Amino acid sequence: QVQLVESGGGLVQAGGSLRLSCAASGRTFSSYAMGWFRQAPGKEREFVAAISRTAGSTYVGDSVKGRFTISRDNPKNTVYLQMNSLKPEDTADYYCAAGRSLSTERRAYDYWGQGTQVTVSA
Repeated sequence: QVQLVESGGGLVQAGGSLRLSCAASGRTFSSYAMGWFRQAPGKEREFVAAISRTAGSTYVGDSVKGRFTISRDNPKNTVYLQMNSLKPEDTADYYCAAGRSLSTERRAYDYWGQGTQVTVSA
């Protein structure tokens, strides 16, 4: 069992930056690939970024490529999402997730956090 808690969301102006954090409980954090997804009101949850267990591989969604970066610190049981050049269309609830394999698919992830809200004003 892994428990995930996101933090770092908030209100930011377009062009600004935020860094989201996701803290995981337990001693098996390094056994999991980690992902970030987001869900805007009235829309499906979409893939944002993912990172392998050792951080050797990362995936980034096309809509955020070049602006968002995913990283992890295994000794701290934490995964990060650095978001730069934010746009109003990035407004959403952001969720971190843990899974056994690196994937862009929601179904590959077994554990989910409660989400943190990000609002980007124009």
